Amino acid sequence: MEVLFERVAGLDIGKESLTVCMRIPGPGGRRVSETRTVKTTTRALGVMRNWLDEHGVTIAAMESTSTYWKAPFYCLEEVMEVWLLNAAHMKAVPGRKTDVKDAEWIAQLLEHGLLRPSFVPPPGIRRLRMLTRYREQLMGDRTREATRLELMLEDASIKLSSVASSLTTVSARAMLAALIEGERDPRALAQLAKGRMRVKIPELTEALTGHFDANHARLARAILDRLDRVEAALAELDAVLEDAFAPWDRQLQLLQTIPGVGPRVAQVIIAETGADMSRFPSAAHLAAWAGVAPGVYESAGKRSPAGARHGNKWLNHMLVEAAGSVARMKGTNYLSAQHARLTARRGMGRAQVAVAHSILVSAYYMLRDDEPYRELGADWLARRNDEAHTRRLVAQLERLGHTVVLDPVA
Repeated sequence: MEVLFERVAGLDIGKESLTVCMRIPGPGGRRVSETRTVKTTTRALGVMRNWLDEHGVTIAAMESTSTYWKAPFYCLEEVMEVWLLNAAHMKAVPGRKTDVKDAEWIAQLLEHGLLRPSFVPPPGIRRLRMLTRYREQLMGDRTREATRLELMLEDASIKLSSVASSLTTVSARAMLAALIEGERDPRALAQLAKGRMRVKIPELTEALTGHFDANHARLARAILDRLDRVEAALAELDAVLEDAFAPWDRQLQLLQTIPGVGPRVAQVIIAETGADMSRFPSAAHLAAWAGVAPGVYESAGKRSPAGARHGNKWLNHMLVEAAGSVARMKGTNYLSAQHARLTARRGMGRAQVAVAHSILVSAYYMLRDDEPYRELGADWLARRNDEAHTRRLVAQLERLGHTVVLDPVA
């Protein structure tokens, strides 16, 4: 088999150490392998990098093992081309599994060009990714704490969440604070409602009748304290993100012209894709990488449903969330009409993934061509189907020997 890369290195990554196999030309035209095991500390990685550089290694490859790949990847990318690999794409022969064998196997596949690298963004985009992913984790923490608070209130037979839209509204927080301080009269608690919540005072009186005790009060105080800390961290992080995304203001404005895409979704799209669409050969490649394209499973000439492919979970989650907000627009644009049409035929889950796919494809061409979103209209699908139906009827009449002249109704 032809050797495409003469001087390569394959790395098997661990948390505390890694095994690197270097393959270079040897005497008599043979390939020579040399393997070392090194620590993953910064100084040890620098020694490994210098060793590979001295032997003229031009390309290295490693599996994406948890987050342990980052330190050796960042160290080596300064002096050579580095490929990050999907472990599922390079299964070795079973029964010969060791770190040394894994590193050697990666090096052999790499030198023959049998591997395909994953997308790793440049350092500037990696910093944005770290910020947006941390925000996503904080939002998950906020949701989990709110759920814990609701479950605790259910244990006390307090049905506040059945009347209030959220347990974090001003009215709900005032009632919870009074409960924690010892107020147990449901009428007095219901009178703390503010604004539009005051029309629900009779329902609140019933919902706040329960057996909230001192133990519930301690738990509620602890949960609300954690919620306040998370909210403060989110507010601080949003300010940091606003400054960090300043160089991509034009792209952010373009993406927010897509229905359902707000500032947070637009920031995630830029942070995960790098806003450089030249890295993806086509919109289909981008959709498959993000995990919003259907998989293909074919055997013996028969195709079976394979579900959505695994992809970038951070981008996938935000796109599906944007599709959910589109669904609430009730047929006012093309995407909401697509969601309603597919929900009736295939169900809510498939509809959201399909709309997420449409959002990402639109983002691909908008970022590639630097153009805003062009709305097709809620009736575009119906018009397209009517035109196709008209062409089928005309073709059928022509096959029967008729000449068809269409005269549209004024």
